[in-house]
Amino acid sequence: MENQMKLPVDSQRLREFTVILQKYKTGKHSVERRTIAAENWWKLRNQAEERKTSEGLNGFQAVSGWLHNVIVSKHADAMEAYPEPSILPREAGDRQEASVLSKIIPVILEQNEFEKTYSDAMWQKLKTGTGVYKVYWDPEKLNGLGDIAIERVDLLNLFWEPGTEDIQNSPYFFHTRLENNRELEETYPQLKGQLKGTGFLASRFLYDDAVSTEGKSTVVDVYYKRKEQGRSVLHYCKYVGDTVLYSTENIKLLRLRSAQGEETEALPAGGGGLYEHGLYPFVFDSLFPIEGSPCGYGFIDLCQNSQTQIDMMQTAFIKNTMVGSVPRYFQRVDGAINEEEFLDLNNPIIHVSGNLGQDSLRTVDYRPLSGNYIDMRTSVINELRETSGNTETSVGLVSSGVTAASAIAALQEASGKGSRDATRASYRAYGKIISLCIELIRQFYELPRQFRITGNLGVEKFIDYSNRGLLPQSQSFQGIELGMRLPVFDIKVIPQKSSSYTRLSQNELALQFYQLGFFSPNQADQALACMSMMEFEGKDELMQRICLNGTMQRKLSMFQQYALAMTEKYEPERAAELMGSITGDAGIVQRSRTKLKESGTGENSRVAQARRKAQSVSQPGGR
Repeated sequence: MENQMKLPVDSQRLREFTVILQKYKTGKHSVERRTIAAENWWKLRNQAEERKTSEGLNGFQAVSGWLHNVIVSKHADAMEAYPEPSILPREAGDRQEASVLSKIIPVILEQNEFEKTYSDAMWQKLKTGTGVYKVYWDPEKLNGLGDIAIERVDLLNLFWEPGTEDIQNSPYFFHTRLENNRELEETYPQLKGQLKGTGFLASRFLYDDAVSTEGKSTVVDVYYKRKEQGRSVLHYCKYVGDTVLYSTENIKLLRLRSAQGEETEALPAGGGGLYEHGLYPFVFDSLFPIEGSPCGYGFIDLCQNSQTQIDMMQTAFIKNTMVGSVPRYFQRVDGAINEEEFLDLNNPIIHVSGNLGQDSLRTVDYRPLSGNYIDMRTSVINELRETSGNTETSVGLVSSGVTAASAIAALQEASGKGSRDATRASYRAYGKIISLCIELIRQFYELPRQFRITGNLGVEKFIDYSNRGLLPQSQSFQGIELGMRLPVFDIKVIPQKSSSYTRLSQNELALQFYQLGFFSPNQADQALACMSMMEFEGKDELMQRICLNGTMQRKLSMFQQYALAMTEKYEPERAAELMGSITGDAGIVQRSRTKLKESGTGENSRVAQARRKAQSVSQPGGR
């Protein structure tokens, strides 16, 4: 029956996909050329054996690491501010669900080794200008139970409609990769005898290893959207050449035929599309954005011209130094000097045939470079550092003459603006990743999963979690049904790893609050009034705690007054004792009497201790 059915995605449709893919690749030529050039520059420029053109000094080219240091420093800034999600509810009824998601999503990221993925994407972003993540459901994880997978994707293997800034607006989105023919035939038996060539071939980086395409075929994943019943549905097709490996449109048709009573193979769950969120499962994180493209340009595109100038001047300086340090001579053709003995520095005597004239041997004139050239090189280095934002202050150095701590802090704060801006862009991409994770949990977490989380006060807890709290929920008002409500959450991204300076400043602020009595319940109102005019991390949580302490103190005072009134009425002889315990006067009087009794004279303890120390010092062996 299936052979008689015309499927929506057949060989003709696949050829149409391939035509669109070729069109998208042609429109992406400039992005690929710039990306490959940046990666080649990064990989090859520090390998001297790749750059030498001849033996000796003439083939030497100096290579400095100023731009390399810029990228390394920016990557360190990005990893220092490694993100962490905080899930916030939009409705009060979703507060518990948001709290649990804030605990389990970091566990899912850790299971995917997301810190390494984030680091690799940051290298990709800083070098080529764009880092790309793929967030998808992997049905093979957990022994077939399936789970969320997150990976970094090579930009050269992705294709979208030219001129589109947001990939979600592209009619089609392609992801290609080369796979071994033998493995493909083992996984998909219908491919036996069908793999005759690579077909479409994406651009590639210049790898260190010789990567052969022989015995490999290009597997194409195409994502596209269709309007169905008034909503956008994401469809997916995986194919090689003219053979369909998987298609959501074909699966949907087979599911409909099965609903009519015809037997078909077991079909995956879903509403006809790939993912219910209806979005392409890719997230782009660009460094310096470009109009009309989801990609950006990186520091190599921005600063490689300055770095090339520095290297050229450095090469000229080294050659000039070598010329000055190794004297050269002019010798007449008919000169009678023994060249072998002349060049042998260990030989004290040089034999000469005939008369030694003044013009038989003459030193080649040497002109050292002017200091203006050194100043020019320094100027270009400063230009590169200012352009990239990798100034001396940003790496911990401060210009001479700046000694005040406040001035140093202000300079460091100003120098880090570029890194903070790039980090915020990465946080926005990270927020999209977390949003896609929540949607995949909503769709696929039908069975409970076990998670180890950190509960209150750092206590380790094990919980079961499923998508029950994320599914559409009915809502009503005064007995009237208002339809279904879908729990929606806001995502706040915060740095997970703070620097030692940030932790120290936070600790100092907490100590200052303690010394000023902010945590005293009796001063809760004054502390809240003061903190309302301040800005620091964790302010709202601290204000809530102080307010709670003040409320508890007021309730305690009220209960104490009730207890004192009842005691005065029924046990008046114990009223004074209770008053003293409430106000603390009894304890203070008792401690004062004890101290006076111990000192005998009522002398200050410091004075008494100094007197005893002076007396002991005056005695033999005393200290």
